[in-house]
Amino acid sequence: MKNKFVLLATALLISVSSFAQKDELKNLKKLYTKDAPSAKDVIDYKANVVKLTPLASEEGDKIYASFFKAMTPVMEIKALGPAATPEQMARFITPAVVAEFTTSANNVLDYEKRTGKKVYTDNINQTVAFYKPTLLNYAVELGNKKKYSEAAAVLHNLYLLDTKDQEKLYYAASYAVNGQDYDTALKYYEELKALNYSGEKTNYYAKNKANNQEDFFGDKATRDSYVKVGTHTAPREEKEPSKRGEIYKNIALILVQKGKIEEAKKAVIDARQANPDDSSLLLSEADLYLKTNDMEAYKNAINQVLEKDPNNVDLVFNLGVISSNNKDPKGAEKYYLRAIEINPNYANAYFNLSALKIDESQVILDQMNKLGTSAADNKKYDALKKQRDAILEVVVKHLEKTISLDDKNTAAKTTLVSVYNALEMTDKAKALKATIKE
Repeated sequence: MKNKFVLLATALLISVSSFAQKDELKNLKKLYTKDAPSAKDVIDYKANVVKLTPLASEEGDKIYASFFKAMTPVMEIKALGPAATPEQMARFITPAVVAEFTTSANNVLDYEKRTGKKVYTDNINQTVAFYKPTLLNYAVELGNKKKYSEAAAVLHNLYLLDTKDQEKLYYAASYAVNGQDYDTALKYYEELKALNYSGEKTNYYAKNKANNQEDFFGDKATRDSYVKVGTHTAPREEKEPSKRGEIYKNIALILVQKGKIEEAKKAVIDARQANPDDSSLLLSEADLYLKTNDMEAYKNAINQVLEKDPNNVDLVFNLGVISSNNKDPKGAEKYYLRAIEINPNYANAYFNLSALKIDESQVILDQMNKLGTSAADNKKYDALKKQRDAILEVVVKHLEKTISLDDKNTAAKTTLVSVYNALEMTDKAKALKATIKE
């Protein structure tokens, strides 16, 4: 009889616990579905989350308990009302909050897909779509504050919430590199490699008549509709090149840093085999050979680049960039001059040539600064100054040409002001400085 009483008491205890659990779930569902919860509703919501968490025992109840807990910041943001500012909303958002929301939301989506009972699936998808721009801005803000690892984490979670949006994974990897978190970056880049992500796309622009500024549009149809109704003019399109070369190059560089040279080479070669028409991968392979001082392989890769498309000005220019980055100014100059030969209006080639010449003039300036005040040193100083001025005059020609082709190149203008001053061309320096917008 005593044993029966114990069993009955236990059964009652489980029943009461289960009833309480269902009661908390019911309260949370009711509060969560409110479009404009009050401050009191948020307090009640938090209290019910605290009560439910230890009571949840069934798989579904545990998943929903975690979900409601993770949605607490969303409830707090909703309670602020429709006039809430981004700054007010940001008070409730942290990388940890975003990660918890991502995990719990995906767990609910997986569970409801598995059970065939869509309770919150549509709501989660709507919530993700609504808050995605806010979370993206938050990630960019973290990046601007040089909190690169946190920015990478937020962007990676945005990708996990919508795995079709592979661009977020690409930028997460880029932020991880900036934060020198190379293990995480490698993991993200390897996933991009497995997805065969290229990032190749066309961007659509048109000029807004109201402010004379160019607006970006997500697709051609939307852009064309604005042009058709007359609010925008001067439609144009801009193609973004493949990012595969950069992805595989970064994989290779991280592997090189880890001392895994052969793995790095294999990664780039495999990439080329998988994407034989992607010229950026040939450049990545050449860059890798140069960095590992495999000059024979480097020359072979360069020859392949030039054989493939000898008059591709972008490829030739990028060979110059690779050479410059690897402390080969003569090679860089050769490729920049070749790029200008192919396209005399290639502004970046002139700009980069000016940078090479400025570096050359700096070497001479360092020699000048080391001289003393003796008659012999003064004579050497004058000879070196004449030599340096001649180089700076070449810099002036390159920079003036750059600006004539690209009037929005503020870096070129700022540099040219400094060179004008170095050559005591003060009137030109003042006139040009006046055109630079702060």
